[in-house]
Amino acid sequence: MESTEKATAAPLLRRRREGGVATWAQTLGNIIVSIVGTGVLGLPYAFRIAGWLAGLLGVATAGVCTYFCMLLLVQCRDRLEEGNTDDEQTSDDMHIHSYGDLGGKAFGRIGRFLTELLVLISQAGGAIAYLVFIGQNLSSLFPKTHHSSIPPSVFIFLILLPVQVPLSFIRSLSSLSPVSAFADACNVLAMAIVINKDFQLSERFSWGRNVFNGVWGLPFAGGVAVFCFEGFSMTLALEASMANRRKFPWVLLFAFIAITFIYVCFGIFGYLAYGDETMDIITLNLPNDWSAIAVKVGLCIALAFTFPIMMHPIYDIIEMKLASVEWFQKLCNNSRSEQVGLQGARILTLILVAIVASVVPGFGDFISLVGSTVCALLSFVLPATFHLVLMGAKLKFWQRAADCFIFLTGLAFAGYGTFDALSGHIFGS
Repeated sequence: MESTEKATAAPLLRRRREGGVATWAQTLGNIIVSIVGTGVLGLPYAFRIAGWLAGLLGVATAGVCTYFCMLLLVQCRDRLEEGNTDDEQTSDDMHIHSYGDLGGKAFGRIGRFLTELLVLISQAGGAIAYLVFIGQNLSSLFPKTHHSSIPPSVFIFLILLPVQVPLSFIRSLSSLSPVSAFADACNVLAMAIVINKDFQLSERFSWGRNVFNGVWGLPFAGGVAVFCFEGFSMTLALEASMANRRKFPWVLLFAFIAITFIYVCFGIFGYLAYGDETMDIITLNLPNDWSAIAVKVGLCIALAFTFPIMMHPIYDIIEMKLASVEWFQKLCNNSRSEQVGLQGARILTLILVAIVASVVPGFGDFISLVGSTVCALLSFVLPATFHLVLMGAKLKFWQRAADCFIFLTGLAFAGYGTFDALSGHIFGS
């Protein structure tokens, strides 16, 4: 039994181990909000490319593996905090707050740097996907004339960028957080309207059509599915927020079963309704009636105001690195010039993200690329590696074998995704 002295000396650790204040229902809602995003609207296209059965297998496999790897992160954190308790280490630095903390514990400064770099790239990929989604949906609202239409890049630079530059000055997210709920409501509304339209076209359903479009369709569908299970870096924060942390695996399991079921149904019925005409963003298949226009505009407005939330971790990492660089400290010799320099870095980052978004030709192909490369490393390769390194001799043989299998499979998956992009499938030859 822990002594009174130790419990008194480590109040932060004791509160961490006892958990937060969130109920299981609140945690369930937070998990769903953290995972479900705009990527779901690209699932029908993934089912078109892979075939509906291959798409189903890809989504289910991604869901099972992501759930398992999330639990690996929790086990690593619990193991480290148990060790800290045994050693009577009381500093808050010994607590594991983030994914980067685990990388630092496993491989030192290099591990932390690589982990945070992958989180940065993954977050940037999500932000770029937001801009691509908004640009393509706004472009679809205007009818084509003489076989041409307003390109999405026009909306990105002339409408979105001028709006996002002043929003990047906001450093507190509390004023922006209410629109996150609005975005989630718009996502649910969009999915409901799309599914309703799908069933209105049920006479087109043909279960014998494009069941399995070759084995190479699986990685594409898997990449989109991995991207759809975003929010992986929130695992530790979500688990720590629970009042009863022992229930987290069951709450997470319930959430993943529900989300995976919804993803599979949304992807299958969306593809069966439109067949080979399925667009990379399913809302682009909707007719320009009042309900479809309302969904598109609502989604675009909601994502435009939640975009700064997506960019916030990117800004934080860049500003933290700049503040530690000697040349930046010399350049900014007072607090005012430092503030101007940091804000300039935010604007330059925003412009760079907009430039990349403007040259991405397809939403579905892009999210598959991000999902099968960076997200695969974050979701599978790193958790298995950290588990092997940090758990050490406590692992049984089957656990080591499972970690090695996930590591090798995730690495192969990421390698294929990179090869597929470089060979011209994503960006064209």
